[in-house]
Amino acid sequence: MTMPRSLQMRLGVSLGILLTLLWIAAAATTAVMLRHEMDRIFDSSLQEAAQRLLPLAAVEIVGREEEGVTQHLADLRDHDEFLTYIVRDDEGRILLQSHEADPAIFPEWDGPGFHTTATHRLYGEDALQGTIRLTVAEPLAHRATAARDVWAGLGLPLLVFIPAALLAIVLTVRSGLAPLRHYRDRLAARSPRDLAPVACNDLPVEVAPVGLAVNVLLAQLKSTFEAERTFAANAAHELRTPLAGAIAQAQRIQVETKDTGAGHRAAEIEASLKRLARIAERLLQLARAEGGRLRLDHLSDLRITARLVVDDIERTAPNRIALALPEHPVMSDLDPDAFGIICRNLVENALRHGASDEPIEVSLGEDGTFRVANEGPVVPTEALGRLARRFERGTAGTEGSGLGLAIVASIADRISSKLTLQSPGPESSSGFEAVLVLPTASRRLNEAAGAR
Repeated sequence: MTMPRSLQMRLGVSLGILLTLLWIAAAATTAVMLRHEMDRIFDSSLQEAAQRLLPLAAVEIVGREEEGVTQHLADLRDHDEFLTYIVRDDEGRILLQSHEADPAIFPEWDGPGFHTTATHRLYGEDALQGTIRLTVAEPLAHRATAARDVWAGLGLPLLVFIPAALLAIVLTVRSGLAPLRHYRDRLAARSPRDLAPVACNDLPVEVAPVGLAVNVLLAQLKSTFEAERTFAANAAHELRTPLAGAIAQAQRIQVETKDTGAGHRAAEIEASLKRLARIAERLLQLARAEGGRLRLDHLSDLRITARLVVDDIERTAPNRIALALPEHPVMSDLDPDAFGIICRNLVENALRHGASDEPIEVSLGEDGTFRVANEGPVVPTEALGRLARRFERGTAGTEGSGLGLAIVASIADRISSKLTLQSPGPESSSGFEAVLVLPTASRRLNEAAGAR
């Protein structure tokens, strides 16, 4: 028999089967003891009936005028006669018998005491020096019927008791496993990046070590991830100064050298160093997105951050960005630095990969919907699903670090949102669009009202 995988069902089935077997064993033992006691009581009744009837029969027979005559006692009322008897003399002649007595069931006299045939239990007594012999008989079927009634009385409650006991066991086990379900719900409610210890104080003693081991594992994972993020952030930060110095030296070489070949090589070095600087900056942003605090205790207007980021980018790409902001403030508890990272990466991604002769459309809705769209070739569907991965570029020859969309997707995941990429854009046959719904005070109020 294969036990169910559910601990609750396993305990319920095991305890139910054990309880059923124990009840059957107890009922069988009780039935055997009762059957033995019933036989003793029935034998005592046979003996008592014989000893009461014999003196009366002796007086009746001795007072007769004729000897050897069989007398049948009349039946006063209809009733079940479980005990029948006959009275015989020393020659075997029947002198007296009960109205339903069948002489065929009475064996020849074999002395006083108990005797058993295939169908009856008998008891014999004699008087007047053995000249009057009384034998009382009781059908064994009567005793078997009484035994079956006892078995039924002990067994029929099983039909009600066992289902009720199984239900009680299941409910009890379910109640006992409630802390485990609550612990499971707490684990299921965790986001993939939440590695804080899980409360396990309410777990049973037998399962508490599992909760403690999970918390130890979470602490080790958190320490490992923090070490990785710290290393990436520190490495990227430490690279800033030497990279800036190297870029300055490369630019100085280009200005001072008169060798055309050396100037070209210096320009290539400068381009490579700038690319490395951008990667370092993206690594810093990635570390910030994965390890920093993204939600604050106060609200700020997202329009201000969007305007500052777009104005800064337009210094190197004038007249390339069409920014649309609502008239009313868009208040959010999202860290302005995190929103600045989102805005800068999406806009720079659109500038880098979009058509150079078409403007980049950047819009922020009052409901927190942030949208960046650009014109350009359609991105294949299979490539579109990979763009949010780290170090993934649209094509092999595309410039960039391959981290911009991955950083935005990481921030979106941590704020319980989702970065949606579409190509072509809505109501268009070309281009690319990135949409991200940001948390806002109005959205939070609307969600709370909908929940109520």
